[in-house]
Amino acid sequence: MTRQIIGYTLGAALSAALVACTPSAESGQADSAQTNSTAATAAADTLVSEEGMIDVPGGKVWYRKIGNGPGIPLLALHGGPGGTSCRFEVLAPLAVDRPVIFYDQLGSGRSEHPTDTALWTLPRFVEELAAVRKALRLDTLHLLGHSWGGALAAEYMVAAKPAGVVSVVFSSPLISTPRWIADADSLRAALPVAIRNVLDAEEKKGTLDSPAYKAATDSFYARHVRRLPVADMPRCAGVASNDTIYRQMWGPTEFKSTGSLRTWTRAAEMATIAQPSLFIAGEFDEARPTTLEEFRRTMPNASLVVIPGAAHSAMREKPSEYVSAVRGFLARVEGAPTP
Repeated sequence: MTRQIIGYTLGAALSAALVACTPSAESGQADSAQTNSTAATAAADTLVSEEGMIDVPGGKVWYRKIGNGPGIPLLALHGGPGGTSCRFEVLAPLAVDRPVIFYDQLGSGRSEHPTDTALWTLPRFVEELAAVRKALRLDTLHLLGHSWGGALAAEYMVAAKPAGVVSVVFSSPLISTPRWIADADSLRAALPVAIRNVLDAEEKKGTLDSPAYKAATDSFYARHVRRLPVADMPRCAGVASNDTIYRQMWGPTEFKSTGSLRTWTRAAEMATIAQPSLFIAGEFDEARPTTLEEFRRTMPNASLVVIPGAAHSAMREKPSEYVSAVRGFLARVEGAPTP
């Protein structure tokens, strides 16, 4: 799952319902985000790194590995489905401590883009993850899954029961589609009535590609997906996501699931994940912190960190806070002093 205030123009009927950012605050946040992004890019460019292609079921995927520190490697799974991994460059400061590895899942980014839609299934993505681990000899690792990547991590841990996974970071994760949609319905009900009316009317007509519907959808995203300014990611230039995969597996918007994942859930099985686990999300995240706390309480060794002021893109909105939380968690798991 990956697709919150910045300015959106909805026309006269909706513009009065939008809340604009305070220009001075937005400018300060943007400057901070750019500084953090620059630091992350510098870290990535000064550390040992490698890139390459890996054979997986259905084709080849592109990966990037940053750093060769002594800590246990961290493998990161991007959102989507059909998203890209380039935004994980913000994790580069962690590569001082350990290798940080991420890859574009098949069909998106720098990976191969096969057209066989039969490939876009959760079990195949689990097999893909196992193939990446094997190819990179990641016998022991920490796993981080963001958004849809969190669903992939949960499915991998529950269904495959893999050896060698030392800990799991569930970053703004999808754990249960029915619960996600119930939370999204609650967030949607809190939107200004003018925006809700547009969403309801266009959905009733089936015109989900209309400018009015897209603008109203952007208003939801501006509250719960990316709420704060984020810095440009130079390495993301020209790296494309795959909307076909997103729509086939998820649906047309973050708050409407019509794809193959529409009934998927691992909520009841999260208790079987015995490894130390960290849930991390933004205060205004569409992956609701209150729901993540419910999942956390069912697990034997899990904690929750909420990033104040941020939304679903907390990793990019507040990278320093995010990286610090993940670094501290990994250090505790490995028994090292917390930096």
